[in-house]
Parts: sequence; structure tokens; C-alpha cells
Amino acid sequence: MALKEAMLYERLEGLKVRCNLCARRCLIVDGKLGFCRVRENRGGILYSLVYPRVCSYAIDPITKKPLAHFHPSASVFSLATVGCNFNCLFCDNWVISHAKDIRGDEIPPERIVRLAKDYGCEGISYTYTEPTIFFELAYETSRLAREEGLFNTFVTNGYMTPEAISTIAPYLDAATVDFKGSGEPQFYRKFMSVPSVEPIYEGLVEMRRHGIHLEITDLLVTKYGDSLESVRRLARWIRENLGPDIPFHILRFHPDFRLMDVPSTPIETLEKACEASREEGLHYVYIGNVPGHRYENTYCPSCGELVVGRFGFDITRWRLKEGNLCPKCGAKIAIIGR
Repeated sequence: MALKEAMLYERLEGLKVRCNLCARRCLIVDGKLGFCRVRENRGGILYSLVYPRVCSYAIDPITKKPLAHFHPSASVFSLATVGCNFNCLFCDNWVISHAKDIRGDEIPPERIVRLAKDYGCEGISYTYTEPTIFFELAYETSRLAREEGLFNTFVTNGYMTPEAISTIAPYLDAATVDFKGSGEPQFYRKFMSVPSVEPIYEGLVEMRRHGIHLEITDLLVTKYGDSLESVRRLARWIRENLGPDIPFHILRFHPDFRLMDVPSTPIETLEKACEASREEGLHYVYIGNVPGHRYENTYCPSCGELVVGRFGFDITRWRLKEGNLCPKCGAKIAIIGR
């Protein structure tokens, strides 16, 4: 298959190009790659090297993303290509995000949508690696998916430009935006090679403005990125800029990739972070990667009643009344669908 010309780039003098997909806005000279290693300038034209080379795909419960408040019982067709625009030293998908070669099956958008429907999925999730770097595939697939009655979700680090967000927004229904170390700038520079975190906050506001359902995760990395005050600061920002009903998932770190000597996040640290986030005014705060913990469940923010029980990715109890109302006090629970 011929190479796919990239979207959202500008051609400059001297056969240079500037990629305007992610906030790095890489200036790429002829014959070179962007930071993500999957976009190449060939003769002054920027190409995607991964369209439509899908390296990983599976049927997942949507709660794996995690999306706890968007059609929580749905299954989604999940897919990714190799590459990433971050360089996380603790990446749990490093085999594909840091791959040195372009690999994967050629699965065009039409077939992706057909597979999703054949397997009874309600939507498609662009996940595992950063969907921004396979934007052309995600964009074309999401358009076709919408026409076929499927919803679309991103699992993203949020480092998209406003141009990318406005382009995908008409077809993107929900996004899980993944913070690490509570968005502390020094942590992002040292452990992820990200020069600034501000574009993530700007992107969140932009996605909210476009009406995209948002859920936010925060991976607490033991010793290096687990400050309680930083969690409070992020929770406060979410409440003030996005609203108190945004689900906030505090995730347990597990040793991986180049941080194998760092122990998993203590449960007590996660619990304190969860309670602090509620104190900052967030209504729906969860602990992730700890199956069976009571903070996996959804509780009514008005009366404290347990309304949705969970174990890992499974919903074990659904007590909401029609219209997703609390069975005890009748308050509206901010969950879309069932």
C-alpha cells in the first residue's frame, strides 16, 4: 500500500515541514522523522508510516480504558499502531510504543469498522499507544464508525494541538486523558521527555468545549510521582476548569520497562489521594489497578449510596433507576448510557 500523506502539517522553505498534530510541533527536515518516529518528511511532504499498519487489536470492555461513566457495560474494538510522542521510562506498552521498526497488519478503516460490528462492539477505541500519532487512521475510521452507528473513544496523553482536537471532535465521543505523576512538570521532563505540560490542560479545556465526554487518570509512580499535594492540585484544577462530575481515576503503578526497581504504589497512598481528591470537590473518584477495592465502585455524591459495584473491569452490581438515578435519594448520577 502506498504511503499516506499526513494530515495537519505545513510545508516550509528548504523542503522542511512542521507537523501540527501534537504539541511538540516538530520541525522536520527532508529525510528525517518526527519525535514519534512514525512520521517522515520525504521531499517536503510529510507521510504517515503507520497507515493502516495496526500492530495490536482486541475486543475490550470499555471499563479497561478506563471509561466508567460512558456506556460502562459496552465492549469496544481497540486498536493501535507502533510509535508514541512521549518517552515514558515506565511505559507498560513499551514493546509497541518504542518499537524501532514499523510493523502490523494492514487493516484499512472499512475493515476495522466491519470487524467491530461483526464482533458486536458498540464502539471503537483508539488506544494502547497514543492515537495522535496514527491520527489519519483514527480520523478516517471514526468517520466511518459514526456512519455505522458506533461511537469512538481516545485513550490519550492529551498532548494534541487545538487543530487536531477540532478536526477529530465531530467524530470523537469520549476520551480518557492519562496524567502521570499528577502532571508535575519536573516529572514529565525527567521521566517522559515532555518539555511542558501546559498543552495538556489547554487540550482538556478544548475537548470539553467541543462536548467530548472526559475521564481523567493519574498514575502515581512510587517515590517519584506520588505527591499528595500534587494530586490535590490536579483535582482542584479539574473541578475548577472542567467541573466536579469529571470521573478521576487514580491508578496504581506497577514496575515496568526502565523502572523495574521501583515498587508498586502502596494502597494507602492511593486511598489518601482518592480521599484528598474528594475533599477538593470531585464527585467521582476511583482507584484503578486494585481489583476488589471499595473505591472501584460508584457512590452517589448526594447521599453516599453505592449505586454501581465493580471488580476490576467487571460491573458486579447496577442499582441505578431508569434515567441513571440514585435508588435512595433520586439524585442524577453523571453516567451516560448503561
